[in-house]
Amino acid sequence: MSFIPIPGIRVGHAHDLEALTGCTVVLCEAGAVGGVDQRGGAPGTRETDPLRPLHLVQQAHAVVLAGGSAFGLEAATGVVRYLEERGIGFDVRIAKVPIVPAAILFDLGIGRSDVRPDAAMGYAACLAATEGPVAEGNVGAGAGATVGKALGLAQAMKSGVGTASLDLGGGLIVGAVVAVNAFGDVVDPQTGRILAGARRPDGTGFADTLAVLRTYAQEPPLRFGAPPPPSGNTVIGVVVTSASLTKEGANKVAQMAHDGIARAVRPAHTMLDGDTLFTLATGQVEADVNVVGAFAAEVVAQAIVRAVLTAEPAGGLPAARDISDRLQ
Repeated sequence: MSFIPIPGIRVGHAHDLEALTGCTVVLCEAGAVGGVDQRGGAPGTRETDPLRPLHLVQQAHAVVLAGGSAFGLEAATGVVRYLEERGIGFDVRIAKVPIVPAAILFDLGIGRSDVRPDAAMGYAACLAATEGPVAEGNVGAGAGATVGKALGLAQAMKSGVGTASLDLGGGLIVGAVVAVNAFGDVVDPQTGRILAGARRPDGTGFADTLAVLRTYAQEPPLRFGAPPPPSGNTVIGVVVTSASLTKEGANKVAQMAHDGIARAVRPAHTMLDGDTLFTLATGQVEADVNVVGAFAAEVVAQAIVRAVLTAEPAGGLPAARDISDRLQ
């Protein structure tokens, strides 16, 4: 499923492919009702509280996904500057304050740890934003993304950014842009087959993260010589829709969209992941929140699969397009 443009939504990437880090911005300059649901145990976020019900602000103007761990939250500053220069933001009379929630992933272990997304990179992603086709793979927030780290980063695989969308008819579109940096393996949601994940040190196949975790249950990993489960993983993404939703509805869609992570990442939502999904609803079409949420999960799962299938080898790590068939 390719990414279907939604009026009012533009997506842009900026990255440093030598340092293997970057950011992705989803712009909604006219404003969109936002929601968020955060389920992993190790999140890094900014401005998520305004998206929740009972809070004053009703719309967001952009969402930023970035690498760089907590350092990468600075990319949102550049997006705020870009929007302020164009008079876009929540009107507080003396200024218009852009509402720009953000989430980050940990990519400091690959490429260069001293280069992180900053305000200049966030601004550049805005300049690159387009309503047209969205680049996938080793771009933006996915430049340094990896998956399958139960045996350490050396046995992981390269991942990236993936997109997917569905036209449900009557002008209702549901899409997703997801950066996939999971601790677990990415699997085919239909068959359970591992597409990318932890590799056995002897090169004979996938280790299967659930099988590795079974050994952790029997012996603490440091006692039998295996590396400890690494921290610094996450799946972060944005569900975009042409639906008209309340803030409560947008948050419900973000919640339901996490089912897509659970279908495509095994295991998902661990204490080692910071899994966070946003919703942006542009309000062009009346729609049932249950329908939007159900298909939000579908496009998130497909975007996760796309993230590993479009990734290219980098940082000494292989990608699914090169080796997944012979690792089964």
